[in-house]
Amino acid sequence: MAATGSRPKRLTPAALARWPLPKPGEDADKEDRGHVLIVAGSVEMPGAALLAAVAALRAGAGKLTIAAPAGIAHGLAFAVPEARVVGLAQARSGALLARAGDPLAAVAGHVRALVVGPGMQHERSIVALVRALMPLFSHATVVLDALAMSVVRNGELDQPVVMTPHAGEMAYLSGRSKEAVCEDPVAAAREAASRWNACVALKGGSTVIASPDGAMWQFDDGAAGLATSGSGDTLAGLIGGLAARGLQPLPACAWGVAAHASAGAALSRRHGPLGYLARELAAELPASLHALGKRSAPRRG
Repeated sequence: MAATGSRPKRLTPAALARWPLPKPGEDADKEDRGHVLIVAGSVEMPGAALLAAVAALRAGAGKLTIAAPAGIAHGLAFAVPEARVVGLAQARSGALLARAGDPLAAVAGHVRALVVGPGMQHERSIVALVRALMPLFSHATVVLDALAMSVVRNGELDQPVVMTPHAGEMAYLSGRSKEAVCEDPVAAAREAASRWNACVALKGGSTVIASPDGAMWQFDDGAAGLATSGSGDTLAGLIGGLAARGLQPLPACAWGVAAHASAGAALSRRHGPLGYLARELAAELPASLHALGKRSAPRRG
């Protein structure tokens, strides 16, 4: 369904038409739109969990569970009243304990998409958590962001994942220099997708999306203001929400990148190109997804 070859195809609303957004029937309930689990946040960055969680709901996911370090779980429960919130056991240092993921086994069978990493700290404990969670969510689309992506530094995973690195993170994960990644993001994304069995959205002024089978797309219409703190957390949650609705990893990335940029463009028109906040993006997502859906729909007559 997607393009293969040495260069990526341009991701446009017309290109999105090959992956229609799942539409629930008139008698559908929240279960039909999927359950997304967001594992995110830390004492220093609790807002990242909030941004990802709200974006997942704004993407149209029907149910939301947030799993966050115990020290911030109570606050998140009040901040996102639509969610079930699970506190994860942590040490005094803030690092998650080895048993932190145990409570999530009970919800795993109901989850269609898992997002891990936004705002999390203590790389070693995060990598251990990801490795413990992966077998539980082998049936789900798994989106890795921030330090959760470090799990691939030890090689290919046993199951496919979605990854959302920026150039600096890609350099750290791949061993390339940041300059080399920026000079040829297409090659960096292609190599990473093949090496790690991942659908990779390499974020930047142009975002390159690559899947393990060689399919590649490039999105060139990003808004400059999207390069702001928390924007990547919103994108990760958005992709997770779309996957919960039923999109496969590559289409979820494609729609997520396009809708994220469309939301930024809407804010740019109202506030100017810079200075809008990542927390404002989520409110724009339903309208952005609806507009993209209309633009990507085949014309009649």
